[in-house]
Amino acid sequence: MQGFASEFNAAFTLILNGDPELWAIVLLSLKVSVFAVLISALIGMPVGAALAVARFPGRRVLIILMNALMGFPPVVVGLLVYLMLSRSGPLGVLELLYTPTAMIIAQVVLVTPIVAALTRQVVEMLAEEYSEQLRSLGVSRLASVPVLLWDARLALVTALLAGFGRAIAEVGAVIIVGGNINHVTRVMTTTIALETSKGNLALALALGAILIGIAIAVNAMVSTLSLRAEREGLRHA
Repeated sequence: MQGFASEFNAAFTLILNGDPELWAIVLLSLKVSVFAVLISALIGMPVGAALAVARFPGRRVLIILMNALMGFPPVVVGLLVYLMLSRSGPLGVLELLYTPTAMIIAQVVLVTPIVAALTRQVVEMLAEEYSEQLRSLGVSRLASVPVLLWDARLALVTALLAGFGRAIAEVGAVIIVGGNINHVTRVMTTTIALETSKGNLALALALGAILIGIAIAVNAMVSTLSLRAEREGLRHA
């Protein structure tokens, strides 16, 4: 028990003393995940909104495929991105493998289906609710997308937070394409796995505590935004 207590004390000492190595890892993790979520938003939101309002053959198949991609195994994503970015791959000339950019690409592949699927659900419900009003104003389906996206902004922020939670906690894909290189591609999840295997529990526990804190903060923001969205919905009703 004394050993565990000392490791916990050492972990919180690292956090409170602002250990440079610890916070460099945290900042890189946040940087990679935030960039991945922003890129996923630029791709996933328009795609999800378009699927919500458009009507064309094969639409249902695309929706099913998009929903299935939400559960795509991260290690498979990592393998596919690795093959694309490796020297013999089609994008090998860019030399992105084992860089933060490669990790961002892997996270974008994982997060975009989540953002797109959640956006489609929200926008589709709003499109049905406002269909008569939009029709009376002569607004076409595709022209209504910006209006619906703006009206659903709180719910869409919730979708982005859900994507961020998936990205920040990812380990399988990022370790394959990033390589877990010290001071280059070492993020919280990969460092926890490495330091635990080395027996350096203090650093692993410190990063674990920060990761849990981020997860709690993200869930708190999701709950707050969901309640606010419900209140606004009741007010408009």
